[in-house]
Amino acid sequence: MIRKASVHRKTKETNISLSVILDGTGTADITTDFPFLGHMLELLARFSGVDLTVEAHGDMDVDEHHLVEDTGICLGDALKEGLGDKKGIGRFGFSSCPMDEVLVQVSLDISGRPYLAFNIPDIRGRDGAFETEDTNEFLKGFVNHAGVTLHVTLVCGENLHHVNEAIFKGLALALKQAARVEGDRLPSTKGTID
Repeated sequence: MIRKASVHRKTKETNISLSVILDGTGTADITTDFPFLGHMLELLARFSGVDLTVEAHGDMDVDEHHLVEDTGICLGDALKEGLGDKKGIGRFGFSSCPMDEVLVQVSLDISGRPYLAFNIPDIRGRDGAFETEDTNEFLKGFVNHAGVTLHVTLVCGENLHHVNEAIFKGLALALKQAARVEGDRLPSTKGTID
């Protein structure tokens, strides 16, 4: 059985189509109005092993917020659908991801309970940069719609580009571990994940 999903979200602010193949090879076909978001999604696909196709357009004349958040929402919806009944998954994933002087730790639980602990300072870049605030909004949309618990902590470093890369790579590595099929039992002692 191929674990995959496709979602489409159209609002007055965004128009996003997103597809995942969870047991893919990490290929990415990304078209977005915010190039750095596209770069982060390519990293996520490559290091998670998830095939990811995204076409994401939004009201960038206002700002990037709507596009970033709604893309996170779509990724969360697709992950939740693609995981199906969650039988056999590893459920938990962990990474400690370096990017030059930066070190980010990520812990993920496909728990059915959305929660984000984002222990990253507000780092601002040049005008139009993808700031840590954008990453926070993306991850909020993702966890709320995927139904996952996610902890992201900056251990050290301050370069904005490197911090964002380490977060997305760390998420990818944790997701690869948590979504991997390891057997046929539901990974819960209570008999349900929700």
